This record gives sequence, C-alpha cells and structure tokens, in this order.
Amino acid sequence: MIISCGEALIDFIPTENEKAYQPCPGGSILNIAVGLGRMQIPVGFLSRLSTDLFGNMLSDHLSKNQVDLRYCRRVEGQTTLAFVSLEKGKSNEPQYAFYAEGAVDREMTVNDLPKNFEDDVSALHFGSISLVLEPGASALETLMKRESRQRIITLDPNVRPIVISNWEAYRQRFDKWLSLVDILRLSQADLELLYPYQSIEELLPIWFQKGLSLVIITRGTDGSTGYLPNGTSVYVPTQKVKVSDTVGAGDTYFSAVLTFLYDHDLLKNLERLSGMSQETLEACLAFATKAAAINCMRAGANPPYRHEMEL
Repeated sequence: MIISCGEALIDFIPTENEKAYQPCPGGSILNIAVGLGRMQIPVGFLSRLSTDLFGNMLSDHLSKNQVDLRYCRRVEGQTTLAFVSLEKGKSNEPQYAFYAEGAVDREMTVNDLPKNFEDDVSALHFGSISLVLEPGASALETLMKRESRQRIITLDPNVRPIVISNWEAYRQRFDKWLSLVDILRLSQADLELLYPYQSIEELLPIWFQKGLSLVIITRGTDGSTGYLPNGTSVYVPTQKVKVSDTVGAGDTYFSAVLTFLYDHDLLKNLERLSGMSQETLEACLAFATKAAAINCMRAGANPPYRHEMEL
C-alpha cells in the first residue's frame, strides 16, 4: 500500500462561462491518492478531515475512489478552500488563492500521526502546501524523518509561492528533505523557483549523493525527463491532445509514475529502483505522460481509471 500524507481541500474552479465557481475535491496530496485508487493500487490517505459539509464531500470522494481512510482522522472545524484561476501566470500554470487559516488539515500535530503502519505499507508520499503551513508541516516532516529508509519516501513539492513567506527558510528545509527522500518529482516551474541560478545538471550529483534513487523533471508541453544515479536519463515528449485545462496534471503524472513502479515491484527495494533499466524508466514516463494527457482533456483534477489507460 502507498500512503499519501497531507492536505485535502476544496478547489473552486471557474465554470465554463467563468461567471461562477464549482466546488471540487482537490489538493495535491488528495489527487495523488485518488489517481492511485483509480489505477487499482492499494492506497491510503493520512490527514485530518473536517466533519463539515466539505469534509464529507472529501471523504465521500476518497472512498468512492477506493482510498483507504484508516489513517485519516475526522474532527470538527473548517476545511481548507482554494480558488483557482485558469488564466496563466508567469509560470504558465493555474494560479491559486488558499484559505487555510485554522483549517483542520493544516492543524495536524504529531499526536495525529499513527504510531506505526501496517506491514503492507511500502511507500509514503509527501508534498505541496501541507509541507509549508504550520503546525501540520512540522508534524509531516517528523513522520518523514521517522519513516525514511524504512519505507520508500516520495516527494512532489508542488511549490505554491502564495503560501511561502520566507524563501530562504523554505529552500533550507527542502534541502533537508532531500536527504530523507527516495523519489523526487519537480516541475520546471518548481525547479526555477527553488534553484533560480542553478541547472539540473549541476544539482543532480548533489541530490544523488544525498541518497535519491530517482529524479523526474516535468516541463509541461515540453515533456519530461527521468534521471537515475548511474547516469541514465530518459526524455519522453508530451502527448498532443485537446486541452481543457491543466489542473491536476502534475499530480496525475506522479500518481501514474507510482502506479507503474508499484506494478513492476520497484517500491520495495531501493537497489532495484535506482538500478532500473533505461527501457523500464522510459516505459514508466510514457505511462505517466499518457495519464496526464487524459487528465488535461477534461476539466479539473480528474485522473484516468485503469481501463482508460488500456484503450
């Protein structure tokens, strides 16, 4: 089982005529869990969900998509809300406004963490705003440290500048996470925000020395590249499709990467993960690229089901 650890929120997405907003279950961590569930991968969600109207919407959405909620607490309080603008900013990605002050997922503490996981949990996924907003960020970081090298740790920071007030502190924290993580996915926009004066070629030797086993950089319409510690790299172009919007594309991509690695038994052994063949890495990225393309053909974060990948 893969456990996705972090935020669950309600995205308000503009309707087709842009005169109203439609509430949709979202949040990068939730999207990863849903993407895995739709691919029929054993997956759980670790967070706190409100008992309010929106919390019920999130719980129902997760359950409907085969996500195990045994590690998810239900508590009274408000749900994080996010309003999405599909007008592209400088990063050429959707823009967000978050309303998370006092929200139950943000208020997670170490007391909310499970004391242990079942033996079938092979990987934990972290990332997004849940690793920025306190006190939840510190609680999740504690969990990451506790489970590092005990299970596969995956990270997709999904950097949102609107919630980062101190860039120097965030970059220092991110650098510490890299020594705990096995698989890293960064968008090109993330890379430029985190390392504005360094290239990926300069960074990879440093990252692999910290212990990373797989690095993936996604570049939107310019495709994606995967890197292994042995120097292997693979580029896969983006599929050309009629795009509705790109909300959730990165989350769908990464959940498909994890699906492929789980299917090929690569999430149980770091040597097998870091030593996979060039052909296997290429197949992994191609599978993820197809999943992201399907997501982009429909509105909002809407990852494909397993049967859609086989068409």
